[in-house]
Order: sequence, then structure tokens, then C-alpha cells
Amino acid sequence: MKGMLKKFLAVPLALLLWTALPAYAGQTSVAVSGVESFQQTTGNFVVRQVPSNGAGFMIELRHISSPLMGYDVSYEYHRADQLYEGGCAIAPCTPTTQQVNSNVHGLSANWVVSVPIYLAATSFRAFALAGGGFQKFEPTSSQSGGTRSQTEATFDYGAGFDWNLLYHLGLRFQYRGNLYNAPRLSTALPSSGQTTHDAQMLIGAFFRF
Repeated sequence: MKGMLKKFLAVPLALLLWTALPAYAGQTSVAVSGVESFQQTTGNFVVRQVPSNGAGFMIELRHISSPLMGYDVSYEYHRADQLYEGGCAIAPCTPTTQQVNSNVHGLSANWVVSVPIYLAATSFRAFALAGGGFQKFEPTSSQSGGTRSQTEATFDYGAGFDWNLLYHLGLRFQYRGNLYNAPRLSTALPSSGQTTHDAQMLIGAFFRF
């Protein structure tokens, strides 16, 4: 008897949980965010590669089907100047250095998991994402010394939350990290040849369809 009662109660409970999913699940949003990028210094016994921090923007297209099913496609642009410092194998010598001013164009696709959070009259959606893509490092024109562009594959991950101000409008706060091989933009000096990390802080606004 107790077993039948549990089965009888399980059906409406499952239906209740299903209907409790947020109304905006299964909808699409577009977001524009400002980006501040903090890039890691790498080096070996031949060269030390010192990238500069850079500001830019990101455009995202995101679709959430359910808390465990979502995807995000994004394009980003930011500065990524590189300073190459060549070492000395035999002393005394004068180390070779080259500053390469460059921009980054990045594309990525990510799997997104998310969960709604309700606080009084305000609602949030926390999310985490992971995926991959590529970044193209493109030196700017009119520079002394030989330069070249290079494209690197990336693994990216991140987390953040959406703050729903209105049904269709809100603010997005997130952190993203990118892992990739340090690019070689100088023809005179090699890259460090090491995996580097790019930490990004983003604040923006989204429009939900």
C-alpha cells in the first residue's frame, strides 16, 4: 500500500518540478560585454614573452533549452601586445627585444549549464560554460622589425550570472579563462613555446527573445 502511495505521489511531483522550470527556458539571448583581459607571462632559456593586458568587447549568442542543455557562441576582440625579450647564451652580450603591437579576434563555442535563483522580486541565472575555439593574433601596421599573424586553438571555460532586470533585458557578469600556446608574432625572435593563460573579466547587457 505504501509503495503504491509513493508511486501515486511521484507522478504529480515530477509534473510539478517540470512546470517549475523558469518561463524563459528554451529562449535565446544576445549579449554585448566589455572585456578586460589579463594575460600570463611565459618564458624559457631562449626568450621571455611578456603580453600586455588589453581591453575590448565580446558579442554572444546564447540558447538555453534546460538547466543542463545550452550553448553559447561568441566573438571577441581585444588588444594583445607582445614583448619578446631574447636571452644571452654567452656573456657579455646585449639582449634582443622586440615589441609587437597586436589585436586579437576570437571565436568560441561553449556548452552551458545554468540554474535559476529567485530572491524576493529579483531573479538571477547562474551559469558555467566550457568549450573551445581559436584566436587570431594580428599585428598592427607600421611597426619596425618583422612581424607576422598567427592563429592558435583555445580551450576556454567560465562562470557568471545573469541579473534579470526586465523579462527581455538584463545584465551579465562573468569570468572567462582561455588556454592556448603563446603566439609567435616576431620573425626575429621565437615564442616561448609554452601554454599560456588569459583571464578575462566581463560586464555587459543582454536582450532575451
